Amino acid sequence: MKLNNKIGIIVDSFGVGVREGLRKAKACGADGVQIYAVSGEMDPDVLKGTKRKELRDEIAGLGLEISALCGDLAGHGFQDAAVNPAKIEKSKRILDLAVELGCSIVTTHIGIVPDDPNSRIYAAMQEACEELGVYAKRMNAYFAIETGPEPAAHLKNFLDSLSTNGVSVNFDPANMVMVTGDDPVQGVKTLRDYIVHTHVKDGIRTRPVDPRDVYGYLGYAAMDHQKIAEMASSGAAFEEVPLGEGEVDFTEYFAALQEIGYAGYLTIEREVGKNPEEDIRKAVSFIQSFRRSSFN
Repeated sequence: MKLNNKIGIIVDSFGVGVREGLRKAKACGADGVQIYAVSGEMDPDVLKGTKRKELRDEIAGLGLEISALCGDLAGHGFQDAAVNPAKIEKSKRILDLAVELGCSIVTTHIGIVPDDPNSRIYAAMQEACEELGVYAKRMNAYFAIETGPEPAAHLKNFLDSLSTNGVSVNFDPANMVMVTGDDPVQGVKTLRDYIVHTHVKDGIRTRPVDPRDVYGYLGYAAMDHQKIAEMASSGAAFEEVPLGEGEVDFTEYFAALQEIGYAGYLTIEREVGKNPEEDIRKAVSFIQSFRRSSFN
């Protein structure tokens, strides 16, 4: 089989701003881009009116499309019922922006799903995701939960408890390898009915780690992207590495995506490294090598 999926790049990985990031993504050979839309110039409260059309036209003019927006609101995800109403409204506005920009997917972290389905935290997350899922479904769109904080089977059980698939999955194989030690290949098969977007990233797990130390937990710690990046650089518990240099078996992983009929984006994310642009270029070439020749 050959890989036919389009290649995306998270423009924020370049660390040079949205406009320059778009140009770099195009120069690296991307078909599309993912953009953070929580704060700054991409905040839905800032990017309004004609600014949205101008950005959409600029992206189209480069021959790109948006694979997804990132609407990760950090903190404790949707674990805290007291702050969820504001986060839900913000998430809806980000999805509105995505749809206006011609995209139907917003990726996010919702917090670690508790083991106990009868806990108040589980109930708070379930209620928030139910509301978001119904909202997304009405727009033929998705909020996509990023894999990593919990095993795939547990995430599937949570998603199965919702009334729609408006909340689905952004599959990140490296997060699974680095944090839970879960098998990405089996994870694809387990979550096959929910995968609407993927990240392409590689990593190594050097020792077992408590997911709460990485992603936070209500009453324990809040999720901090800067802290996660520092952990991924240190290698103390896990390390994010360039594609093909870690523990993700991409031959088997890509084959699993093909097996389930996934036709969406493979979006490159590079959160660490001294030269992310060079790593991204190599990642594009790495993925393209699976396009050029049959595998598995």
